[in-house]
Amino acid sequence: MEIRNVAIIAHVDHGKTTLVNQLLEQSDTLRENQQIMDRAMDSNDIERERGITILAKTTAINYKNYRINILDTPGHADFGGEVERIMHMVDGVLLVVDAYEGTMPQTRFVLKKALEAGVKPIVAINKVDKPSTRIPEVLDEVLELFIELGASDDQLDFPVVYVSAINGTSSLSPDLGTQKYTMEPVLDMIVNNIPGPSRDDASPLQFQPALLDYNDYVGRIGIGRVARGTMKTGENVSCVRLDGSIKQFRIQKLFGFLGLKRIEVEEAHAGEIVAIAGLPDISVGETVCTAGKEEALPILRIDEPTLQMTFGVNNSPFAGREGKFVTARKLEERLIKETQRDVSLRVKPNDTESWIVSGRGELHLSILIENMRREGYELQVSKPEVIIKEIDGVKCEPYEDLQLEVPEENVGNVIEALGTRGAIMVNMVNSENQVRLNYTIPSRGLIGFMTDFMTMTKGYGIINHTFKEYMPMADAVVGERKLGVLVSMENGKASSYGLGQLEDRGVMFIEPGCEVYEGMIVGENNRENDLAVNVVKQKQQTNTRSAGKDHTVVLKRPRKLSLEVCLDYINSDELVEVTPVNFRMRKKILNTEARKKYDARVKEK
Repeated sequence: MEIRNVAIIAHVDHGKTTLVNQLLEQSDTLRENQQIMDRAMDSNDIERERGITILAKTTAINYKNYRINILDTPGHADFGGEVERIMHMVDGVLLVVDAYEGTMPQTRFVLKKALEAGVKPIVAINKVDKPSTRIPEVLDEVLELFIELGASDDQLDFPVVYVSAINGTSSLSPDLGTQKYTMEPVLDMIVNNIPGPSRDDASPLQFQPALLDYNDYVGRIGIGRVARGTMKTGENVSCVRLDGSIKQFRIQKLFGFLGLKRIEVEEAHAGEIVAIAGLPDISVGETVCTAGKEEALPILRIDEPTLQMTFGVNNSPFAGREGKFVTARKLEERLIKETQRDVSLRVKPNDTESWIVSGRGELHLSILIENMRREGYELQVSKPEVIIKEIDGVKCEPYEDLQLEVPEENVGNVIEALGTRGAIMVNMVNSENQVRLNYTIPSRGLIGFMTDFMTMTKGYGIINHTFKEYMPMADAVVGERKLGVLVSMENGKASSYGLGQLEDRGVMFIEPGCEVYEGMIVGENNRENDLAVNVVKQKQQTNTRSAGKDHTVVLKRPRKLSLEVCLDYINSDELVEVTPVNFRMRKKILNTEARKKYDARVKEK
């Protein structure tokens, strides 16, 4: 059976995972009675809820006389390290582009990684069934992007297939009348255009893990392609470590992929994508070789973290009420376990009860927090901060390419807001009441911007950003919230009366009956200063009757805050308390008097 190794790459939400579903369904892989759910490759609950791919997934399908190994890659830049490493496992990529949106920031990002790796590209224009398609313009945009990214002549000669993944139809013509319920044009294009891998079985073994997985039975699992040679379960092999040292180990288990399953295999040959277990601390970029014939492959580059946060034990008055795992030992075990699977994550102790966790972006870290919360952990986290590096004696910070789609009437506000955050405009294009803005912005300028942007554009704006490079630090002071907050000065349950008295002071985050503690943030102030308020105040009971006595208090709806919004919202003197049941924002110093004294000292400085 011949092999084809291909990665599916695209911007977020352009339909990669839905397309993989159709390829699985319409190939000869699944049993006839086997049901497949929507976006089957997104196995994690958060992936399914948000409709995004977080971790790269491997699957394989049988088609005619071919085994096609498909890697479904993440589209978000926060997980771009995975995309880059996957390019070393495949010989071609299927670039999926939305027939209306065209090329977007992450399209550029993932395609750049593919072209740098020198793999063969194929283009699929997806969502051709949409009434708003602009196929000729999108094709021109794709070609321009290839040229701009320095594609070779061979890469520029890319074949195109037109697809509606949601309907399971495809054709080789942009004419919608030619669409048929079949994925054969896509599969034929893969087998005919993407070269097969090297099948050198006779040489000594070389295998390099590009991705990691972990399970409690066999520990770390390295996933990669066998570059040459063969390996068998139970065989003793050598691993050339990243520092050049050599460690001997025995292969406990070998896994291949077929459909949605990982299947145990006895041996693997050159060109096959497999997972290997047996070395508990195997790492990305190391090389597994035949014992006595060690020859390392070039080490794979792993994207460095650009953002860090402090994760700590929850020490609020409500600590231990809602979570199952609340101790420092449990938190540390869970964070270390995550580093076993995620090579872009770094964890180092801060003090006995907190750790500095560094990642690739806000989404990367917020998904880790959300996973921990769902598993029953209680913790508190600080405001995200960018990681500053010193390069040639100059302080440098990470910068990002930012692309915004904004309704025409909101452009002025957005441009003004970005101006105060150190952003530099690169390009501005108008089309049909929408304006596309391109900026270069310091990463810290984006912290806290997402919520403001959605408010300014009334939810109609689209925002995308990808890491660009480290550049000298900008002078702009960005990332702190302008308005102050309303902070509870009492413990107890919020009352309608107490909240009603404060409505003209700002926007509330809580409802009557919500339990609060001293130092907890209960709302946003209309002014720039923080204000200590009493939300548990009850109406004085008297014997005197008055005309307005029985009027019901009608309160405005409180503002609902998600985890990402809370992380975006807080300032450096605040924390987010995360439990399986609630997110609460709080001041680091809970006592009202102690906080006032501390703030006064800071102002004096």
